[in-house]
Amino acid sequence: MTSDTTMTAAVYRRFGAPEEVHLEQRDIPTPKPGEVLIRVHASTVSVADHRTRARDVPAGLGLLAAVSIGVFRPRRPILGMDAAGVIAAVGSGVTDFAAGDRVIAAMGSAFGGHAEYVCVPADGAITHAPTTMTLEEAVTLVFGGITVQGFFAQVSIGPGTSVLVNGASGAVGTAAIQLAKQLGAVVTAVTSGRNASLVTALGADRVIDYTRQDFTAGDDTYDVIVDGVGNAPFDRVEDSIAPGGALLLVVGDLRSMLRSRAQSRRSGKLVTWNVGAPGAEALAHIVELADVGRYQAVIDRSYELADIVDAHRYVDTGRKRGNVVLRIAEA
Repeated sequence: MTSDTTMTAAVYRRFGAPEEVHLEQRDIPTPKPGEVLIRVHASTVSVADHRTRARDVPAGLGLLAAVSIGVFRPRRPILGMDAAGVIAAVGSGVTDFAAGDRVIAAMGSAFGGHAEYVCVPADGAITHAPTTMTLEEAVTLVFGGITVQGFFAQVSIGPGTSVLVNGASGAVGTAAIQLAKQLGAVVTAVTSGRNASLVTALGADRVIDYTRQDFTAGDDTYDVIVDGVGNAPFDRVEDSIAPGGALLLVVGDLRSMLRSRAQSRRSGKLVTWNVGAPGAEALAHIVELADVGRYQAVIDRSYELADIVDAHRYVDTGRKRGNVVLRIAEA
């Protein structure tokens, strides 16, 4: 049970199966100058949490991943790349937020969201939560939304732009559909047949069931291809990208990353794996859309913090649709 000085957090000390994650009591962090302390009400268990916990990274990225997440043991024992909650305290110099503010935040590779409290920089990827959503709903805007915003900032999408989203039913995919539609794009969603109704409800104009059809097999081309699965390298999809178009590698292996610049120069088609550094402005834009009913929260399942192992087990199946939410405190 949390006291005035301690909090409950989901911690893992070794890489491996979901069972490596367990609850511990830890000291509540104190915000440093320029930081805010968030009392976390909800976070998500994402594919990134799965990859980090299991050290399940794309081919060739093992050494690079070790530098970030740890070689023999996790560098950051508390997972969770996002948080929605209420500011409990602010450090010196913070003027944009005050105790009691409802906020959403992206911690990225710093993690820390799977705990009752987390400190984040006040000038980082944090913004006020939408007024029209619960905090459990609001947290679903963060992981997929900020990722897509980072990639979309590198391309031109407007009315009539054709966008294909590979892996359309995941957290990133459902965000990509919605944000592309807001820009006026014509969206093709690649997913399994069971998810067709979901992606159509989010705005997809066309659905390709990958279990029945290879989206690269026909003559159709797209201005932008978003690969959220990792099975659409440039060699496979080059002919499916329109002249001057782009391939956004949300998931890619080392070979794809190393070859991307040369492929871009040779083909005249942008190939990028770099998400950039989207921050508070990107999050605030999604909040604005949510508050006027133009962006939906997509929740597959919700789990209590005490059921963190079950949440990881479900994400490990690879079948989640949208977001798996972790409820950490009562709103």
